[in-house]
Amino acid sequence: MSRFKVKSLETYFPSLTEKQKQQFEALPDLYSDWNAKINVISRKDIHNLYPHHVLHSLAIARYIRFTPGSTIMDVGTGGGFPGIPLAIFFPEVQFVLLDSIGKKVKVAKEISETIGLKNVETVHARVEEEKRKYHFIVSRAVMPLPELVRISRKNISREQINALPNGIICLKGGDLSAELHPYRKAAELVSLSDYFSEPFFQTKKLVYLPLS
Repeated sequence: MSRFKVKSLETYFPSLTEKQKQQFEALPDLYSDWNAKINVISRKDIHNLYPHHVLHSLAIARYIRFTPGSTIMDVGTGGGFPGIPLAIFFPEVQFVLLDSIGKKVKVAKEISETIGLKNVETVHARVEEEKRKYHFIVSRAVMPLPELVRISRKNISREQINALPNGIICLKGGDLSAELHPYRKAAELVSLSDYFSEPFFQTKKLVYLPLS
């Protein structure tokens, strides 16, 4: 992400601090370096880090402003998406970045530490093994929604401190009618083209499902 890209980020998020800008600016070089060693982002896609990964992750920040003190688990974080961009954006919110693939967790951990994130914990585990409670679970196209609900419902806290009830927030693409059918009365579906003008977002969606 060049300085120009961070300027583009500021058009959507004008209140970024200098520290946040510096952290976002550091991501392209760090991911390029790590991607050469451990393939966490498609080689063809690494040059699209800004729209396809950073900005995509921050769609969640357009949808909800997490209350300071909230706890969020990023399921299937891979190299740290959406967790790392969200942790930069919400420095007073605690994030657990969980993945079952150890080498991907290592990348997320190293990048989080390099840019000085104090609000990130990385965990190498399956969701089924994680017992702690969280206000929200976030994910990016990691598995069908019914499966994610089945394995992570136990992790949703009963404590409510946000404007929206606790639950799952997913970033997805394509035709979601089948996997959303069981939750059609409860889930909210948002087109990301409502938030961002880049062509990439024309087919991208955010799904929010409250879970008690």
